[in-house]
Amino acid sequence: MKIRNMNEINITGKRVLIRCDLNVPIKNGIIQSDARILASLPTIELAVRNKAKVIIMSHLGQPKNECYEKKYSLFPIFEYLKKKIHYTKVYFSNDYSNIIAINPGEILVLENVRFNSGELKNDAILSKKYAKLCDIFVMDAFGSAHRKQASTYGIGSFVNVACAGPLLISEITMLKKVLKNPKRPMVSIVGGAKVSTKFNVLNKLANISDHVVVGGGIANTFLAIDYDIGKSLHESEFILKAKKLRDKHNNIIIPIDSRIGKNFSHTEPSTIKSPSKIKKNEEIMDFGDETIKKVINILEHAQTIIWNGPVGVFEFPNFRKGTEKIAKTIANNSGFSIAGGGDTLSVIDMFDIKNKISYISTGGGAFLEFIEGKKLPAIEMLEKNFSQQILNNIV
Repeated sequence: MKIRNMNEINITGKRVLIRCDLNVPIKNGIIQSDARILASLPTIELAVRNKAKVIIMSHLGQPKNECYEKKYSLFPIFEYLKKKIHYTKVYFSNDYSNIIAINPGEILVLENVRFNSGELKNDAILSKKYAKLCDIFVMDAFGSAHRKQASTYGIGSFVNVACAGPLLISEITMLKKVLKNPKRPMVSIVGGAKVSTKFNVLNKLANISDHVVVGGGIANTFLAIDYDIGKSLHESEFILKAKKLRDKHNNIIIPIDSRIGKNFSHTEPSTIKSPSKIKKNEEIMDFGDETIKKVINILEHAQTIIWNGPVGVFEFPNFRKGTEKIAKTIANNSGFSIAGGGDTLSVIDMFDIKNKISYISTGGGAFLEFIEGKKLPAIEMLEKNFSQQILNNIV
């Protein structure tokens, strides 16, 4: 089924509500990474240039009980946008029921949608309230496209016109390119804490990739099939499932040595050990040098790379080497690379390699679910709305 593209619609003078993904890390009111904001800017600026009345909404973090918490306010993002888009007026409002009137070419940033009762449960009353704010709804938050919530899904049932923004279109296009006809060899890297949420995507990637490198707690669960890995982060209840996956595919690359420590600490020294030598009071926190060499050799020959997640505790200097070496090898690769996931974006920022990755996805869960082959709820919503537009002769 087809979805409508924002570029196909005359938005001049219209109230255009853009659902962005501005879920960025903020510490003491200071934005730590602006990657997702920068990714959203072209859509916002396109709407401004076309003299739309631009209204922006997004979620930020996970406030408890859908109640206001200052640390999750979008106000710092509003201030950022005000400086970035200095050529027009940018306003802020925390009142969804009585928003201020703005002129064509101006911007209104609304407060965190997750402060609104019913957002997470896809409440119909809240969805209708969102729909009344606009003439046209633009879904541009790929990072939230896998969530069936009022601002990403429910609103589509109550607006006349819902369409995809340029960022969402770009994300879908790039991921389809990688999955449909990748240049080979193709290498996938999947890090992170939990293997339990990634079995399906690992199976899919193992089917389409020449090599799948696993890191972090995911790799530890695979190592626990054959070794006692001390107090390393892993999911013991999923060891059997990991074994079945490993036995099914011979292209899953599991660490042959690791950097270990006794305490989960920023200053903890690291020691390199093979899996069979790890003691009960030790934990794996990064790849060892032999594993790094093996993975780098694989990556240097890759023509297509999918990267999701760090392979170790990169926040700690002594357990950063694996993630750093792999990140820089991907950056120097001349093939096509696509990276996605919140921690992946942090790694890209840390090593300043943004301009060396072919495409950086803003999605984490959505990125993985799309790769897995799932129909994302936001895409489903846009398809349904487009069908309704045809029936109502709006197109």
